[in-house]
Amino acid sequence: MLIVMINILYNEKYFNNNSFLGKIRLWVYPIQEKLKFTQHQSPKQRLRAAIEQLANNTIETNLPVIDDLEQISQEYPQYHWLIMDILTTFVRANSPCMLQEEITSNSTVKIRTDIQAALTVIARRNTNKDLENEQIDLSHTDMRGVNLKGANLEQANLYQVNLSGANLRKANLAGAILSAANLEGADLTGANLKGAILSAANLKGANLSGTSLHQANLYLARLYEAILDGVILNGANLREAKFSQ
Repeated sequence: MLIVMINILYNEKYFNNNSFLGKIRLWVYPIQEKLKFTQHQSPKQRLRAAIEQLANNTIETNLPVIDDLEQISQEYPQYHWLIMDILTTFVRANSPCMLQEEITSNSTVKIRTDIQAALTVIARRNTNKDLENEQIDLSHTDMRGVNLKGANLEQANLYQVNLSGANLRKANLAGAILSAANLEGADLTGANLKGAILSAANLKGANLSGTSLHQANLYLARLYEAILDGVILNGANLREAKFSQ
């Protein structure tokens, strides 16, 4: 019944002749968008609708779309990697890494709720459904302050990302590419960074307590004021790594 009422309200002649109904559109629209994903549609139709909605770049409508994409990936494994690709592309397009001077002037900027939602879905995906020889690509993205506690980003491409202040406690970052990444002040307690590439990464003030950096590449990495209690460094490349200024 509600869908029928909304369709009637959306009839163009009503909006042309009644300014009151035109105002109602402001709160009817988000409801209609959420209802769109509860209707009986094929997974391909749902995917097409999701891509169209994400292109509109409206946070309020993006959140239910992201939820639906996760549901599709769980119900239809054949679309799992396509959906991960859609979500990573969405993050890269809407949260690109900023220049240092832009970051300084926008130091209070927080991660958008829809970007956090997309990253949460990516981080808790069923990795058994990932395509062989493919990797999660979140390179050149701004993820300051993101919560990725316990995330599975093994072998992910995180080249030149900004993860300053991020919660990466117990995250699986084994083999991840984190070259030139900004991890200043990040919480990496108990994280798995075995074999990760952290060359020229900024780890100033990062909490690496209990973190495994076994065979990790820390060439030219900056570790000023980093907390290194119980960190595992056997086999790590520490050539020209900087522990003090």
